Amino acid sequence: MRTISYNLRKHRAVGELAHLVKKHNAELLCLQEAKSAGLPAHIGPLKLVHATEKNRLGLAMYVHSDRFKVKSAHTFELKKSLHDKMLAPAHERLLGARLHDHETETDFIAASFHAAPLTAPNSLRRTQINSAISELRGLGSGLPTIMVGDYNYPMFQKSLAKKMQDEGFQLKRSDKSTYNRYFFFRGHYDFVTSTGFKVSQVSTLDRGSSDHMPIMVTAAHAPKINEARAA
Repeated sequence: MRTISYNLRKHRAVGELAHLVKKHNAELLCLQEAKSAGLPAHIGPLKLVHATEKNRLGLAMYVHSDRFKVKSAHTFELKKSLHDKMLAPAHERLLGARLHDHETETDFIAASFHAAPLTAPNSLRRTQINSAISELRGLGSGLPTIMVGDYNYPMFQKSLAKKMQDEGFQLKRSDKSTYNRYFFFRGHYDFVTSTGFKVSQVSTLDRGSSDHMPIMVTAAHAPKINEARAA
């Protein structure tokens, strides 16, 4: 399963999506900082599942309509940072969907996530991540789950990975830096966290017009999950 996650930087990179999907044969596309009114219903073989409506800079998800059936999709508000309260760029920082995979005949949860900006403390972002995991469990307890996005967590990542492991999730970052702005701020900001999946590769793709580089996640249902058919 090939998933691309991309922070569009205030929607400016939206014109790159068709090329990205085609070049990398993406089956899932998760976006951050997108303007829902400016998103197409389809990008190649991918169909828009859902997009946030309250956000000035929102989330969106596209899935390959031949492979995946959408059973439900929801957006969630998470604990707000001062930045959110003052500037209101994002009321909803999580978009989750329960999907049925026709190839494996299993259900799973996919999510696009955007944590609070660096003006907020890491403790708030950890709270948001934990809340996101809890909300996604509500879409299907025990189902394989994959959450990609902009975690805004460039430091202390090993500590975060340990906390995710305690929750039963694996955190993986990409092979190269995913953020570069003003030649001073750079690092790994965009991650994937998952449970019930074997993530074989996380690659940083070529930079476009955003300050974030898109990441490509290659994953498969873990064997023990494949044996259990969804109800």
